[in-house]
Amino acid sequence: MRTVRIGAGSGFSGDRIEPAVELAEHGGLRYLVFECLAERTIALAQLARRRDPEAGFDPLLAARMRAVLPACRRQGIRIVTNMGAANPLAAARRVAEVARGLGLHGLRIAAITGDDVTDRLRGTETALDEGGTVAALGNRLVSANAYIGAGSIAEALEAGAEVVVTGRVADPALFLGPLIREFGWAVDDWTRLGRGTVVGHLLECAGQVTGGYFADPGVKDVPDLARLGFPLAEVGEDGNALVTKVAGSGGRVTPATCKEQLLYEVHDPARYLQPDVVADFSGVKVEAAGEDAVRVTGGDGTPRTGSLKVSVGCHEGWFGEGQISYAGPGAVARGRLALDLVRERLGLIGHEAEEMRFDLIGMDSILGPGEGAPEPREVRVRVVGRCTSPEEAERIGHEVDSLYLNGPASGGGVTKAVREVIGIRSCLIPEDDVRPSLAWVEA
Repeated sequence: MRTVRIGAGSGFSGDRIEPAVELAEHGGLRYLVFECLAERTIALAQLARRRDPEAGFDPLLAARMRAVLPACRRQGIRIVTNMGAANPLAAARRVAEVARGLGLHGLRIAAITGDDVTDRLRGTETALDEGGTVAALGNRLVSANAYIGAGSIAEALEAGAEVVVTGRVADPALFLGPLIREFGWAVDDWTRLGRGTVVGHLLECAGQVTGGYFADPGVKDVPDLARLGFPLAEVGEDGNALVTKVAGSGGRVTPATCKEQLLYEVHDPARYLQPDVVADFSGVKVEAAGEDAVRVTGGDGTPRTGSLKVSVGCHEGWFGEGQISYAGPGAVARGRLALDLVRERLGLIGHEAEEMRFDLIGMDSILGPGEGAPEPREVRVRVVGRCTSPEEAERIGHEVDSLYLNGPASGGGVTKAVREVIGIRSCLIPEDDVRPSLAWVEA
C-alpha cells in the first residue's frame, strides 16, 4: 500500500524552528506543515493589518521559511502553513522574497483567501454562541474568520504549489489537504476523511505528541526535552498511520503521548466537528509499533454539518497591570499589605475598571487560597484590571510603582504594562456563504 510522510513543523506561533529543520533534512517527508494560528492570534493579526496593509501575517514566517526552504526545495518537500493569518497574500509575497534571497527562483506559492467574513457579518443578527448577536458588537468588532476546510489546500497542491499559505483553516485540515491530494480521496469518503482528521489532530500541536506537553517529572519522564523532536506520520491510502519522529531527536512517541493528544480539545470523541467531515475518534486504536513508533488505526467519519464555525474577535477594553516582588521573612504579609494598599488607593483616586484581580503569584493566583499551604520565601504581587481606556489602565501600574517608597519594606522589580484586550466569540454560518479562492505568487 502506498504511503506518504507528513511532518509537523510547528504547533503554535512562537514554536521552535530547529525541529522543523530537522524534519526537513532528515524526516524523509513529502509534506511539512506549520500550524501557527490561534483564535486570538488572528484577531491581533487583523489589527496589525489595519495599521499596515502589508502586515497581518505571522512574525516568524520569514525566519521559518529561510530555515527550511533550501532543504524542502532540494528534496521536493511541499510546505503547507496557516502563517498567512489575516493576510495570506502578503505572506505569500514575503515567502517569495525570502526564496529569491536564497536563490530559489521559480518557487510556486499559493495563497488561500476567503476565510475573512468580517464585512459579510458586520451588522447582521447572526447569533453568537456566547449570547447576543454580531450586530450588538457594533464598532467593537475586530475580525470574523471562518474555519475553512482542506479542499482549497488539495486544489493548490494539485495545481503545483510548492508552498501553500492560508489564513483561518481548521487545524487538522492543514494535514488533511495533502492527504486528499496524494490519495485522491473523494469529498464524501467519510471514513478516510475521518481518519485523515485523526492524523491531523495528532500532529497539529507538534511537540505535544512527542512528549513536550506530556512531561511530568517522576510521573511521566521524557528524555532530552531540550532537543525535542517534532512528530511525523507515515499515512497509508486507507488513512491509517504510523506516528513517529526523527531517530535520535529528543522526546518520545508512545501510546500514552498519542492518547493524550487525541483527546486534547475534544468534547465528543464520536463527533469531532470539522469543515470537511464529522470525525469519529471513538473506534481509534493506538498501539506501540516499536521504539518511538505508534500505529493509529480505526478512525471513522460521517457527513459534515454544512455549517462553518467563525472565530469572532472583538475589542474588550484595555488591561492595565503592575507587579512587584517581596522576599525574605514576612514576604507574604508584606505582599498582602501591598495588595490592600493598591486596592484602597485605586478607590481613593476614583479609578474605574470593568474587573480587577489582586494576586500573590505562587500563593493564590491560579488555584485560589489554600488552607494550610506553606508560606514561600518570596512572592510576586500582581494587580491587573480591565478598563475602558488606556489612561485608566495605566493608573494601575502607576499605583504599584508608587509602592517603592510608599508601601511595605523591600519591594522590588516593578513591571508595568498596558495592552489592548481582544475577546473571542464564535458563531456558525452556512458553508455556502464562504468561498475560498487561490492567488498565485512566484519567486
